[in-house]
Parts: sequence; structure tokens; C-alpha cells
Amino acid sequence: MAQRSGIEWTEVTWNPTTGCDRITPGCDNCYALTLSKRLKAMGAEKYQNDGNPITSGPGFALTLHESALQQPYKWGGRRVVFVNSMSDLFHARVPLDFVKRVFEVVADTPQHTYQVLTKRSSRLPKVADKLDWPANLWMGVSIEDEDHLYRADDLRSVPAAVRFLSCEPLLGPLPNLELDGIDWVITGGESGHGARPLDPDWVREIRDKCRSANVPFFHKQWGGRTPKAGGRELDGMVWSQMPLRSAS
Repeated sequence: MAQRSGIEWTEVTWNPTTGCDRITPGCDNCYALTLSKRLKAMGAEKYQNDGNPITSGPGFALTLHESALQQPYKWGGRRVVFVNSMSDLFHARVPLDFVKRVFEVVADTPQHTYQVLTKRSSRLPKVADKLDWPANLWMGVSIEDEDHLYRADDLRSVPAAVRFLSCEPLLGPLPNLELDGIDWVITGGESGHGARPLDPDWVREIRDKCRSANVPFFHKQWGGRTPKAGGRELDGMVWSQMPLRSAS
């Protein structure tokens, strides 16, 4: 079943794959890795195979969950669904055929809106024309600093109905951020032990660019020891703008 989410910009999470690897500075304090250790200790079935040799680096084993593909067909109502909160659908070890099957489930359940987020954006241009992109699928990339702005260019190569940026954890200013072809921007600070600080001016700069470009802006959190420690207000306002959902 889908899990209710504490992530402010979604409603539930769905994990047809679990597991990932650290690849960039934004992964250093990965919440999914921390949570997976707790879930393993609690006996959660999905997280009992950390020693699986298919993992490609320090992290927790990437695993495909065939049974999870049937879950969305059982959900009632209309939901906003974050796909793979505990993994990355575009990880190199997720076969393209499995990605296609996830997209087919998305297309088959148009009453829901699905949000997919990746740090492995370089795979997007390679597979963009090999996938059918459902109208109810939002595709996003993570950008934590200037060194990873190229991910926005990779994102622009896909014909997703909504393209979005998650600048979280934001680790530095993004003065060269361009919003052409981008439909939504999220900012946020890092949380957990040893969280790196977030400069409000970095967020203000992104907010102002969004306002100038008429792009919805969502400030998720300031971060800290716990996700909600620093609150969400920026200059006395809570910014929760989102794109319009599909009408299906």
C-alpha cells in the first residue's frame, strides 16, 4: 500500500524499487539510507537484503519490487504520489523495461498525479524517446549546487507534462539557474545530524527568479536536526505554490 508522506509537496509515497548509492554531495546525509536502517531493524521485508551484491557502492542494495507495481490499481480517490522516495527510478541498475512498466502503471491510473525525482539526470536524454510519457507524470531532478545545474538541461530533454527542480538540500547559491522549460521549483535545507546550513539569500534568489519567470515556488523547509526544526517561513510567508494537477 502507499505510505502517507511527511513530505510537504506530496501526499503518499510508492516504492517500486528501493535502494540507492551516494553519488554527489547532496547524498552525504541521505535520509533514505538512514530510514532504511531503521526499517531493517524493525524487520521490514523490503530492507532485509542490504548485502545484495547488485549494490554498486556505499548505500543500501537496489532492489526491484514486482509486487509493488500492482499497488496503485487498488488505491481509491485521487492522490499525489512521490515515486521512489527510497530509491532512484533512473539508477543505472534499474532496467529500462522496468521503468517502462512503472510508466505504464502511471498511465493506467490517470486519476493520480505521480512525481518522479532523480539525481541521475544523464540517463534522461538517453531514454527519453524510448518511453511513453503519461500526462499525469511530473519529472524532476535534484540540484544542490552550481556544479549540478546541468541536470536542468538534461531534464529539458524529456517531454514530461511537468518538469520540476528540487533544490534540496541546497548547499550553495545558484546564480546561473535558468528556468526556461521548468514548471516548478522546490527549495529546502538539509536535515538530520550534522545538517549543513542553508543561507536564506540562496533561497531568496531562487524565489525571485521564479516570480520573474512566473514559475510556482515551494519552500519546503530550512532543515536542522529534524526536518521541521527550522520551520518553512521565508520573509514572513509560507511558499507552497504548485503546478496544476491533471484533470483526469
